[in-house]
Amino acid sequence: MDLSNIFRLVNIAVGAVMVAGGIGQFFPIGFQSIIIGLYVILFGAVTLLLEFQIPPYVSRWAPFLFSFLGRGIFYIFAGTILLHEHWWLIAPGSIIAIVGVAYCVLEYIPSIEPPQNMRDAGGEWGAEQI
Repeated sequence: MDLSNIFRLVNIAVGAVMVAGGIGQFFPIGFQSIIIGLYVILFGAVTLLLEFQIPPYVSRWAPFLFSFLGRGIFYIFAGTILLHEHWWLIAPGSIIAIVGVAYCVLEYIPSIEPPQNMRDAGGEWGAEQI
């Protein structure tokens, strides 16, 4: 069963929700909220970028993004830093974290394989050259 298009749509939706949640983090304006908002916008942009193109350095510096477990933990982290006292932060943070938990569970279901863009691009991230 090929679920790669579904995973692609979920990842695109999570990236868009991250960007929207990062923008929502700016309000009310404060130094800490702006910094957290910028990080979440950056995380969302990286998530969206990985659905369309995989830069060669990403598989070397962020190999955790190429498995369900790694991406799930990344989504849980991004979702939980958005959780705050306003509904416009709780809603996207909860959605992102729930998708992250679902991805962590999918890691342990052998019949479901990650899509091609969530597999290690070159397979060489563990092999260091001397």
